[in-house]
Amino acid sequence: MNGFTTIIMQDIKLAIRTGGSTITLLTFYISIGVIMPIAIGPDKQLLAFLAPAIVWIAALLSTLLGLERLFVADHEDGTLLVLTHADISMPAIALAKLIAHWLITALPLILATPVLAVMLFMDWPTFVAIILALLLGSPALIALGGVGAAIAVTLKRGGVIAPILIMPLAVPILIFGISATSSLAGPGASNAALLFLSAFSLLSVAFAPFAIALALRTAAE
Repeated sequence: MNGFTTIIMQDIKLAIRTGGSTITLLTFYISIGVIMPIAIGPDKQLLAFLAPAIVWIAALLSTLLGLERLFVADHEDGTLLVLTHADISMPAIALAKLIAHWLITALPLILATPVLAVMLFMDWPTFVAIILALLLGSPALIALGGVGAAIAVTLKRGGVIAPILIMPLAVPILIFGISATSSLAGPGASNAALLFLSAFSLLSVAFAPFAIALALRTAAE
C-alpha cells in the first residue's frame, strides 16, 4: 500500500474510531430537514418547491461545520510536521486528505438525502437530480473547504474563521446546484448547471491541493 492510499485509509479509520463528528454532521443535516417544514408550514407544494434550496443549504452548512477536524488534529499532535518530511509530496498528501474527508463527510450526507426527500415531499425526478448535483458539486465544496481549513489551521478559533473564508467562494456552487435541481429550470438549464458544477469540482480539486500544501508548509514552520 503506497503512502497516498495509507493516508486515506488512516483518516477513514480514525473517523470510524471516533465516529462522533460524522454523526454530528448527519444530525445537523437531517435537523434542517425537520425544522424547515415546521417553520414553513405543512404546505406540501411549497416544501417540494423549496426542497432543492433547502437540501443545498443544509449540505453547505454541514460541510462547513466539518472543516475544523480536517487539519487541526494533525497540527496539534505534530503529524503535520512529520508529513512535510514524508516521501510523498505535500500536494499529494493534501489530495489524499481531501478524498478521505469527502468519503467521511460529503458521502454520508448524500446517502442521508433520502430522509430529507421524504420530509420535503420531493418527487422522484427532483430527488435524482439533487443526488447527481450533490455528487458533482460536493467535491468543490470539500476542496474549497480544505483550502480555508489549511489557511486557518494555525489561527486561534480557526474553525470559525475557515467557514467565513469559504462561504463567498461557495456561493456559485450553491447557485448552480439549486439551478440544476429547481423545477423552474428547463432541461437545458439543468444540464448546463450540472456541467458548471462538474467544471467547478474539476478546477477546485486540481488546484486546491497546491494551495493547501503551501498553507500547511507555512503552518508547519
